[in-house]
Amino acid sequence: MSQSDPPVGTWSHWLTDKAIRSAIGLAHALPYRARVAFMGALTRRVIGPMAGYKARSMTNLQRIWPELDFAARRRIASEVNDNLGRTLIENYSSSDLARHLANTQATGAGLAPLAQARADGRAVIFVTAHFGNYEAPRHVLTRMGYTIGGLYKPMSNPYFNDHYVKTMQDISGPVFEKGPSGTRGFVRFLKAGGMATLLFDVSEPGADRLPFLGHPAKTSLAAATFALKFDALLIPYFGTRRNGTEFDVEIEAPIPHTSALDMTLEMTRRLEARVTDTPSQWFWVHRRWK
Repeated sequence: MSQSDPPVGTWSHWLTDKAIRSAIGLAHALPYRARVAFMGALTRRVIGPMAGYKARSMTNLQRIWPELDFAARRRIASEVNDNLGRTLIENYSSSDLARHLANTQATGAGLAPLAQARADGRAVIFVTAHFGNYEAPRHVLTRMGYTIGGLYKPMSNPYFNDHYVKTMQDISGPVFEKGPSGTRGFVRFLKAGGMATLLFDVSEPGADRLPFLGHPAKTSLAAATFALKFDALLIPYFGTRRNGTEFDVEIEAPIPHTSALDMTLEMTRRLEARVTDTPSQWFWVHRRWK
């Protein structure tokens, strides 16, 4: 489907998209902080349970941490859905989120190597996950003068994907859809010394099964493969939510170039540490272990 073609999906996709659009429209009638809190509560109490997100989160939590009792899994699943709703409306409020992050400072061992890469004209691939708000670091780095694009996997709901993509395009550099045409554009961007973000924590059809939180999960080697092929710095970054609307933005140390497999395993270990530390920040709603 080209960007000019109208999306085509099922009636279920269409109805779900209409419900989400209505919720987003209603939330935008509120001031920013209230808007974020409202969408979190709505997703925690209504959208998440109706869409099966809460049940899927609890199932995934039981798979990974069977020692957790029902009450603990239910609490984490509710917090996951709250974060999901907050992240959704924040990303549909791009300019407001950017203003809200105006005083947020990035920290981490990756800042100095990142600055050096910019000075050298070297490409950079940031890797992150559906954790906290994954767009918060891009907003903060954009404010610092970096131009950061991305390579994204289209969502299964084509109606929702059609307008959600625009939230990614509104932040910084160009974004490219996974596929032959998009990947060619992404490659040209890297060859020119560009900086871009990839989210690596969703199930990738045909990919190798690598351990994630103790269970095999289909994991793409693309980020590491691109980094090796184009001598790009590979830097994990994360935007960890705190106090509802604030974030800690951390730019981690670059992952050394070894093999694509070992680099991807290290990316996974970095994410595992964060999920273990604050499990409610990660999107357990995904079918990560198919």
